Amino acid sequence: MQKITLFVLTLAISLSIGWSSGSLADEGWISLFDGETLNGWTVRGGYATYKVKDSMIVGTTAQGSPNTFLCSRSFSDFELEFDVLCDVELNSGVQIRSHVYEKDTTINIRGRERKREAGTVYGYQVEITNQSRGVAGGIYDESRRGWLDNLSDKPHARKAFKDGQWNHYRIVAKADHIRTWINDIPCADLRDSMDESGFIGLQVHSVRGEKSYQVRWKNIRIREL
Repeated sequence: MQKITLFVLTLAISLSIGWSSGSLADEGWISLFDGETLNGWTVRGGYATYKVKDSMIVGTTAQGSPNTFLCSRSFSDFELEFDVLCDVELNSGVQIRSHVYEKDTTINIRGRERKREAGTVYGYQVEITNQSRGVAGGIYDESRRGWLDNLSDKPHARKAFKDGQWNHYRIVAKADHIRTWINDIPCADLRDSMDESGFIGLQVHSVRGEKSYQVRWKNIRIREL
């Protein structure tokens, strides 16, 4: 009888520990995409299209459109994860802590003045592009300063992205420290304090020519730190 009681007690404790560990692993995570609608998202910057198909967000290029972004609400310190599949011919990215120019603006980039129209999205972008370019997972300052970490000194990171398959991204932004991973391989590691908060945006890049291309996202989730 004592052996049976001890076994039952041990089993109960084991189940309790397992359940608690699973709960802690998922603690604080929220889905940014419900798998069925684009509720909570807003298109900014251009007129590329975004649709939901087979529990994915599918972005499709539009001839003549500037860079287009599907944007969520603002976040400050967070951990973000998603899976992405991008046509090899298309350049894409995910904005974090980003903003929109409220009026026509002139900015200075490396000594050259550039005009930015009202409604243009700007801010940190985590790059999504083909493997041959070697910059996927790097951090680019969209419509502002340009490259902040292009992975030039990180040969392993430059090979992390794989063409023609789903790639898993992880981004951690805390205070002035932003880090990225692709398929569990560390990529960018940036210290920059220009923006402490802002929206997340899924980019469909502008393209030349009449042919259209697509980028797909799924399993988009975030937890605030």
